[in-house]
Amino acid sequence: MAPTVITQLNVKDIRFPTSLDGSGSDASHRPDYSCAYVELKTDTELTGYGLTFTSGRGNEIVSYAAKVFRRFVVGQKLADIFGDFASFYRKCANDDQMRWIGPEKGVIHLALSAVFNALWDIKAKMAGKPLWKLLVDMTPEEIVSVVDFRYITDLLTKEEALEMLRKMQDGKKEREAEIVANGYPAYTMSCGWLGYDDDQLKKAFKSGLAQGFTRFKMKVGGNIEDDQRRCKIIRDIIGYDKLLMMDANQKWDVQDAVDWMKQLTSFKPFWIEEPTNPDDILGHKKIAKELNPLGINVATGEQCQNRIMFKQFLEFGALQICQIDCCRLGSINELIPVILMAAKMKVPVCPHGGGVGLSEYARHTCIFDYVCVSGDLENRIMEYADHLSPHFENPNVVRNGNCVAPVTPGYSPILTKTAVENFEYPEGKTWEKYFADGTFPPVTTERW
Repeated sequence: MAPTVITQLNVKDIRFPTSLDGSGSDASHRPDYSCAYVELKTDTELTGYGLTFTSGRGNEIVSYAAKVFRRFVVGQKLADIFGDFASFYRKCANDDQMRWIGPEKGVIHLALSAVFNALWDIKAKMAGKPLWKLLVDMTPEEIVSVVDFRYITDLLTKEEALEMLRKMQDGKKEREAEIVANGYPAYTMSCGWLGYDDDQLKKAFKSGLAQGFTRFKMKVGGNIEDDQRRCKIIRDIIGYDKLLMMDANQKWDVQDAVDWMKQLTSFKPFWIEEPTNPDDILGHKKIAKELNPLGINVATGEQCQNRIMFKQFLEFGALQICQIDCCRLGSINELIPVILMAAKMKVPVCPHGGGVGLSEYARHTCIFDYVCVSGDLENRIMEYADHLSPHFENPNVVRNGNCVAPVTPGYSPILTKTAVENFEYPEGKTWEKYFADGTFPPVTTERW
């Protein structure tokens, strides 16, 4: 029997103590990788799961915000939700009181993403398909029907989107078969955390090479001497025939970013990611103007909060690599218009995948982009980080540096029962142990 209605919305605060070993560390953060984990129950056994990636103490706030969406979702018929998905999205994203504290951005939008990720999980499971396959099999008319085009029609109209999608119908089956056979190009982020010492760094990059990766990313922005030393270590291991990306995680002022990266040009970075404040569109444009002639692209987007900001980044030429985040934006309903705008502006989409569940989500959007929108793999690579993979039932799988197309019906990465038992905060077994013996991570210093 097919599900007909949403009966429950449950949320768990899941936190992993990654700050202890430096996994996830960068120039601005030493986080405990976390997620607000949403469970949508239906009137059958079918359950949808969705999450949004956060860090440590902030996860409690996002988890609470996700619970607020019960009033919109619980009791709703799935036929009504999916029958006019764009309108339902607008209703939830623009509630006249909740939007006051963040119209399509911030905590509310992060929470919204977790809920809508769970809805798309239900929709894909009902179709018996992995999410990417559900999207690939949708007609252009069905795809644009889930999009709220308000605020972006000065760059992309519904009619333009339809025309783009219809043009890409030719060759779609061949592109799908190619990805199923070969996978989607990926780079590893699991090697270059800023908190790793030199021995950890060497071991991680050698491991990445052994796994077949030819594309790597490192964190920069601690101090320039350390960055130069670490860059040399990495290039000595991987050589100069492989791609190396750099990520500053918003560390610098605009001119600092330019000056710093000019001192790293000899190491041939393909891009510098988040060189300055993620809201500073004009600042990114200034950085790009200085660094592009040196062969360094500017990449950003993991903290870009909605399609409207992406519209401006793309129109102003402030980024050369568009890094959508499947949890920062409002799920597939908002990812699709950004992917379409990027294609129109001929900017490659390389999703952010360095957090809890992000690379598991990103594989679906990457395949959709290639098969249905861009038809191009040049400079398109998805981020892969595996340090939390053991905690998922259906982790992202990479072979020879390429992400394997998932076959399991649904969208969301599902946490194992053991992971939930150990890492739900604060009653999980791991956290209970930390509280009992006083060895909890330094960034989580009290039991809220």
